[in-house]
Amino acid sequence: MSQVQLTIHEDNQQIAIITLNRPEMRHAFNTEVAERLLALFKELHNSDEVRVVIITSSTDDAFCSGADLKERKGMTDEEWKQQHKLFEEMFEALAELKQPTIAAVNGFVLAGGFELALNCDCIIAGKGATFGLPEVTRGIMPGCGGARLLPKRVPIHIAKEWLFTGRMISADEAFQAGLLNKLVEQEDVLIEAIKLAQQIAKNGPLGVQGVKRIADANTLQADQARMFEIQVYNEVIKSEDRFEGILAFNEKRQPQFRGN
Repeated sequence: MSQVQLTIHEDNQQIAIITLNRPEMRHAFNTEVAERLLALFKELHNSDEVRVVIITSSTDDAFCSGADLKERKGMTDEEWKQQHKLFEEMFEALAELKQPTIAAVNGFVLAGGFELALNCDCIIAGKGATFGLPEVTRGIMPGCGGARLLPKRVPIHIAKEWLFTGRMISADEAFQAGLLNKLVEQEDVLIEAIKLAQQIAKNGPLGVQGVKRIADANTLQADQARMFEIQVYNEVIKSEDRFEGILAFNEKRQPQFRGN
């Protein structure tokens, strides 16, 4: 199985399932994975047959742990920026898919992996899932929608606490805060995602895509927010704290941040 696999549901050709498959890295996305996801999102956007897209992973211990920090170790500023530009394009392509999207998540849903789920229209999680945007603990900040999209999912005071602390959030706490559409048993996550997809797929595709566009009608504001988010992100990653955060992660020690 490749690192990213696209399958069409055997009983319903209108449902596409994208499966992340890097279990040894908790399904973290590297450059190769991001390129593949970007291509898939563009392909699906142009499909008139697919009406719903589900994103999941091949194991129950993790949905996605974000960007592959081992690949980022030793990157120059320019290399980091070029890779992040690819990530931005990939996340934007996901957010702009005309079809409704469902994140079916288990285990760790962290950093860019959490942002992957936040860029989907619906989130269905297993009871053992753990969410978090720990970027601030590594001297950086979420750069692909975390700080912008989380306050649209949960009350802003809760979103700010999660963003400021970078702490881990249990599935139950996430559900109570309103982050999730459904909280189910671990083994039922994909089953429930497919059930929801089937409910959606049986409706008129133009009507569904139309209401999605209207629900996201603050496009201009979202575009402005995205640009501002990237501007601030680029300011943050110039810091020495960013290097220290990545170095400490790879050396398995606590980072020593200096605020510069």
